[in-house]
Amino acid sequence: MTSLLDGCTPWPKEFVDRYWAAGYWRGNTLDNLLRGWALQHGPRTALVHGTTRLTYAKLNRQADRMAAGFRLRGIRPRQRVVVQLPNVPEFVITVFALMRAGAIPVLCPLAHRTPEVPELVRITQAVGYVGPATHRGFDHTAMAADIAAQWPFLRRVFTLEEPGTESPYGGLTTDPSGCQYSPLGSIDAAPEPALAQSADQVAFFLLSGDSGTSAAPRLVPRTHNDYGYQAQAAADAVALTEDDVYLAALPAESTFALGCPGIIGTLGVGGTVVLTENPAPAACLPLIERERVTFTALAPPALQRWLDELPSHPHDLSSLRLLQVGGPPLSRATAERVGPELGCRLQQVFAQAEGPLTLTRPADPDETVLATQGRPLCPDDEFRLVDADGKDVADGESGELLARGPSTARGYYRAPDENADSFTADGYFRTGRLARRTPDGTYVVTGRADRVR
Repeated sequence: MTSLLDGCTPWPKEFVDRYWAAGYWRGNTLDNLLRGWALQHGPRTALVHGTTRLTYAKLNRQADRMAAGFRLRGIRPRQRVVVQLPNVPEFVITVFALMRAGAIPVLCPLAHRTPEVPELVRITQAVGYVGPATHRGFDHTAMAADIAAQWPFLRRVFTLEEPGTESPYGGLTTDPSGCQYSPLGSIDAAPEPALAQSADQVAFFLLSGDSGTSAAPRLVPRTHNDYGYQAQAAADAVALTEDDVYLAALPAESTFALGCPGIIGTLGVGGTVVLTENPAPAACLPLIERERVTFTALAPPALQRWLDELPSHPHDLSSLRLLQVGGPPLSRATAERVGPELGCRLQQVFAQAEGPLTLTRPADPDETVLATQGRPLCPDDEFRLVDADGKDVADGESGELLARGPSTARGYYRAPDENADSFTADGYFRTGRLARRTPDGTYVVTGRADRVR
């Protein structure tokens, strides 16, 4: 096994051997999986955004050319690049291109500003930043310039221009500090021979959804093996096929939208991903009708808004078969409205960037779907519920949920103090969530644990 990136916590050998033997880990990098998907599903539509439609063949070709362009611009294997993009095709292309170039994307929420983004650059010693030039009135280019002036290792800034605008760079500009600025659309070169890469290496970093005890963001290293398994297993759990169409209305960099099964799981079966930056019903419901969307994912507040505004937006939603809901606990009253009003099956999900994932299955009894967050994704996921003293609680009693498994990280990146607080000595991740287990083995997540994390 190739050593993980310095600053990451590896799985112990006995667990590595177990996950390989069980077939969860298969040794294929995510960017190489895209090559296979393009060969299998080449002319099928992979991505839709507005009037833009990309086939699998074109998505793979653009990722190939952008990867060569990144390497031409000096991005090297194992170097980190912060990616802060909206739900547009360039997000998917950029992430796969960076992985194909051997670099490691650091997926950053678009809403983050200062101090979060400079801290991400500092912790990862990112050599590159990819973001919009401006977005909703905020100047991302100026923020990147300030960060480059503060941290000299940031030397490549790639900006996504607004449609119809001309790049202020005209190709490439270097500022007095030596940082180069390029429009993302110019990162294009003739494809090069594929790099030899290991699937047990870090594919990308996700940002933890919890702030923890420090001001510094907590970065979750996700490997090609573990995330590839998660996305595929989640797709299998909902019987995803090439005929499915996924509406990515949640932020694409979140693990829920990216791989539960989300974007990667949908692409893995040859389905179509429809990207939108706006989860509001006025934006999403027409897309469901136009693109014949079959499943999507929402947080409870957005679902409530959909249900409340549904009478004002009369669209044909008959293609929709599954609605995933995760995040804060979903009220029983709202859950009961999904089937009658949206005409689709509800799936409740508990997902964290660190890897723990539970979900209800389409064939589960109604009571399970309406009242629980389902069962763990993997047969070899190990979950515990413990009291304040770390002792296991009985079924039906509330305790903090601890988890370890083939898609759950063993530690944060370069964060020994956070790791000591958030991971047990035997490798369980402390989720910081209270839950109880029902007699049939499903979990009900009730809220946050009281302990300070």
